[in-house]
Amino acid sequence: MTKYHELNVSASKTRKRVGRGIAAGQGKTAGRGTKGQGARTGKKLHAMFQGGQRALVQAVPKGRGFKSLRTPAQVVYLDNLNALKGKLVDNATLFEAGYINTPFHAVKVITRGELTKAIDLRVAGASKSAQAAILKAGGTFIKTAVPLNKSTKNTEETVKK
Repeated sequence: MTKYHELNVSASKTRKRVGRGIAAGQGKTAGRGTKGQGARTGKKLHAMFQGGQRALVQAVPKGRGFKSLRTPAQVVYLDNLNALKGKLVDNATLFEAGYINTPFHAVKVITRGELTKAIDLRVAGASKSAQAAILKAGGTFIKTAVPLNKSTKNTEETVKK
C-alpha cells in the first residue's frame, strides 16, 4: 500500500486533452454528453440560466429602498426628567425609572414640556433645545458613549485572573 509521504504530487496539474480519439479516454463527445445545448460549440450560459424558463432571480421582486442596520436611539422626553430622584441622570438611572428598555443602547433626550430642576445629564445625545433647557434650569449636559453590556462570560474571566 502506498504511504501518504511517498506520494508523488506536483504543484501544477496537467490539463485534460479532450476530443483526441476514443483511445484517449475523452474522445468522441469529449465529456459534453450527447446532444443538447451544453454539447454545442459556443456554449456561453450564465449561472442562473434555467433552459429558457424565467429565472428565479427575475421572478423575485427587487428589494427597494434602504434598511439601516443601526439600532435607533431610545427617546426620553425632557419633562420626564423632573420625576427622577437625584441630580445625576444617565442610562442606568433612566432604566431603573422605566423610561428606557435597556441601559446598553443610545439614549436621546428631546424637548417636550419644561424642566424644573437642575440635573447633570450624561447620555449619548440631546436635542439643541433640550440642551438649552437643561442649561437654563441650572444643570449640565455631557455627551457620553453608550455603556457596554458586560456579559457573565467576561466577568468570570476577570475573576479567574
